[in-house]
Amino acid sequence: MSIFLKVLQKAEHTRIEIPFNYYYLLPFALMLTIWIVRTFDKTATGHGTEKVIEAVHKRDGKINITVIPVKLVATVLTIFAGGSVGKEGPGAQIGAGAASFAAGILNFNPTDRKKLVICGISAGFASVFGTPIAGAIFGIEVLIIGVIMYDVLLPSFIAGFAAFTTAQFLGVEYTYFDIHFYKTLDLDLLLIGQVVIAGIFFGLISDLTITSISKMEKFIKEIPYNRYLKAFVAGVFLVILASLISERYLGLGLEVIADALDPQGYFSQDISWYDFLLKILFTGVTLGAGGSGGIVTPIFFIGATSGVTFGHILGDNVALFAALGFVSVLAGTTNSPIASIIMAVELFGVEMAHYAAICVVISFLITGHRSVFPSQKIALTKADNIDIGEGVDIEHTPISVDMKDIERIRHLRSTLKYKRLKWQIKKFHQDDGKS
Repeated sequence: MSIFLKVLQKAEHTRIEIPFNYYYLLPFALMLTIWIVRTFDKTATGHGTEKVIEAVHKRDGKINITVIPVKLVATVLTIFAGGSVGKEGPGAQIGAGAASFAAGILNFNPTDRKKLVICGISAGFASVFGTPIAGAIFGIEVLIIGVIMYDVLLPSFIAGFAAFTTAQFLGVEYTYFDIHFYKTLDLDLLLIGQVVIAGIFFGLISDLTITSISKMEKFIKEIPYNRYLKAFVAGVFLVILASLISERYLGLGLEVIADALDPQGYFSQDISWYDFLLKILFTGVTLGAGGSGGIVTPIFFIGATSGVTFGHILGDNVALFAALGFVSVLAGTTNSPIASIIMAVELFGVEMAHYAAICVVISFLITGHRSVFPSQKIALTKADNIDIGEGVDIEHTPISVDMKDIERIRHLRSTLKYKRLKWQIKKFHQDDGKS
């Protein structure tokens, strides 16, 4: 993981040596990424974490060792050229690939191999973002909605802390945000009400993100042309957009995230209300065209910038709502509320923990049984009146309303018809008496 992060950092720094705008290389980088993935390991396609979830649920955690170099090269190439993707998905896939390889050498049975692969997810997430506790929880929470696998809890914590500590020892630097938010124990009903509304808002943003990226990927996939041609045209489209609008939606976008979380609100003034919409567009096109990289870092961008928009509407606590958007959109799009709450504490401080909990859970509930990871399994529903079937994945979820609710609706309709008929008979007798 440290090698991946160091290589990625070095690649981003070498952009300044290119005698033209670096993102002009994006059409060619997308085509080259597709060729590398299709030639050496097709499981390295997409945003990484989804492929690991799929491997755990459908292949007993078996991941080819070749995914590590292929994913590393493909992701570095995509981000170097300006593709709007993240680094956590490749981190999770590289960590899981190494764990699967180790399990194979040690002749682990399928159950133990899956547990070790889950630890690989936790290690990858923790080492990429510098959040060992959130990383450990994310690895065991993202696989199945409604279930925490307690038998993997301790190994995941050990893996997360070990990966985080090792990365620090090898010189990987992390960014933590002091948003200068300090509150006493006094009950602030106004702020609580604003946080509740923010949770609903971020839930809608999460739903928009899931829907838009999914539809863009599907639309590009269904275009009846050669995949390399589609990648080139998509890259040209992004180059034109970046040239006409802004370069801020390319790559990781960490500078924009830092501006959004500026505690003084000075740099957040440069955040436009439509920034999160354009980031969704750039990310959807990049992934749909065959770019390799994660989706969580773009989600952070979308959450933080939409939080700035919400804060500007209210006129106060802009940095707070940017931080809440950062973790709430993560929870809504990935169905990982506990990891998101813990991440809020690790990145922004314990003072905002209770506000983050409220906002995150509301956003998580708003999106329903949807996710940017369609291979997630559903063990428990988010509402009692929805029957989804036990153990199905999100992509093939046959959602249906509870029959008890249907009976209630039928009973209500019958009651209303009876009362209306009774009223009409009474009115008829009244009119007949008058005549």
